[in-house]
Amino acid sequence: MSETVDTIDADQDETAAEPEAAEETTDRRSGGVGDDVLVQEGDIAGDYLERLLDLLDYDGDIDLDVEAGRAIVSIDGGEDLEKLVGTRGTVLEALQELTRLAVQQETGSRSRLMLDIAGWRSDRREELRELGKSTAETVVSTGERVRLQPMSPFERKVVHDAVAAVDGVKSESEGEDPKRRVVVFPES
Repeated sequence: MSETVDTIDADQDETAAEPEAAEETTDRRSGGVGDDVLVQEGDIAGDYLERLLDLLDYDGDIDLDVEAGRAIVSIDGGEDLEKLVGTRGTVLEALQELTRLAVQQETGSRSRLMLDIAGWRSDRREELRELGKSTAETVVSTGERVRLQPMSPFERKVVHDAVAAVDGVKSESEGEDPKRRVVVFPES
């Protein structure tokens, strides 16, 4: 199995690896897709997730938002919601993909919708920002490259953004999913 290495710009989305997704990302960021389409995606996702919560007999408040050219759906307020996050967010990632598929089935286009449950993704984002910053500072002070543990695309993106904010270092993703990881190294 061959290993691949990509350089990630601070504002590049990991989901843009597919040509169709890259075009869609460009369109959304440049204003090609209006907030009304993203609100529609959020509404479809909210209905889908509400039915899921009813089937599971879980309580939760669903909040819809549009941020950075993407529909954001959050579920908060229920006791059992941690079960929908799973270990290291694995269940959350699966539910996000199922929700994206439900939106795609309804609209006919691929969605970049982001799902957060019980604040897990926002809490994890803060942890990863700190990890990226501290790793970058370590690389600056030691001059040694650091390979982090394998991460999901969401996690890698947050780390890349945090590393990009520190002068004197760069980051790349290497390997194949699910063992794809961030490597931080001194700038040449």
